[in-house]
Amino acid sequence: MQKAFLDHIASVLNETIINYSSVSGGDISEAFKIETSNNSYFLKVNTLEAKGIFEVEKHGLETIKHSNTIATPKVIYVGNFEENAYLILEFIETKQPNDTDFNRLGEQLAKLHSTTANTFGLETNNFIGSLPQQNHFHDNWTDFYINERLLPQLHMAKAQGLLQAYEIPSTNVFETVLTPWFENIKPALLHGDLWSGNFLISKDGTPFLIDPAVYYGHNEVDIALSKLFGGFNTTFYSAYQKHLPFDAFTNARIEIYQLYYLLVHLNLFGRSYYTSVKHILTKYF
Repeated sequence: MQKAFLDHIASVLNETIINYSSVSGGDISEAFKIETSNNSYFLKVNTLEAKGIFEVEKHGLETIKHSNTIATPKVIYVGNFEENAYLILEFIETKQPNDTDFNRLGEQLAKLHSTTANTFGLETNNFIGSLPQQNHFHDNWTDFYINERLLPQLHMAKAQGLLQAYEIPSTNVFETVLTPWFENIKPALLHGDLWSGNFLISKDGTPFLIDPAVYYGHNEVDIALSKLFGGFNTTFYSAYQKHLPFDAFTNARIEIYQLYYLLVHLNLFGRSYYTSVKHILTKYF
């Protein structure tokens, strides 16, 4: 890290930096642990174009925090210096989760999902990974999921030559299939990108959520991603279902919600995800 940038961060913190080190921070940004005499901070750095991503990450973390259901790292600052955009967060010292931790995570996620609203969506758009995620309001979950989630990713895949036009179902087909399974769904505040890399367990066992892509949607969307790439044990799901039980259509809905995330991966990482996407499209539509 350049000294001028490090001096700028020190001035923002109004503290003397005594050490910094590179840490794992995901696929999109560089990440560092910044240590001062009194505190430790998590610093994410990217190009200036990423400031918008950091701004909506800040908004998402604070939205979850204000629900008073599950912890998020405190947001210190979003800014830019020369060619860099950056986000400074409280640094969370972590440990490997045990069953007690997963039980607490499941209970607190269910409380987050019990935070509701009058409509599906969010007042701002945000990002899923580095891809734009639109959150226009809808009164109907079927309309939201088709128009704000599936169709944008399907059209992006077509534009990139990853799917052909004949492989994309029509809106009418989506509505016919999904409407019976999407009845009586109440808007729930979602993390939006809940894979195993986006939760932390602090040294004292407190669950923290990071890197959100928040909006009000169906609670099973977060569950679907948690099951797609593993990392959550049975204790987590048992604790969650004590508060928000699954029903006869949950397994089908989970696959349909996983389609969104597989399309995101198809658009971000290419053809290796085509078979998984095609399997769900063929199975249900």
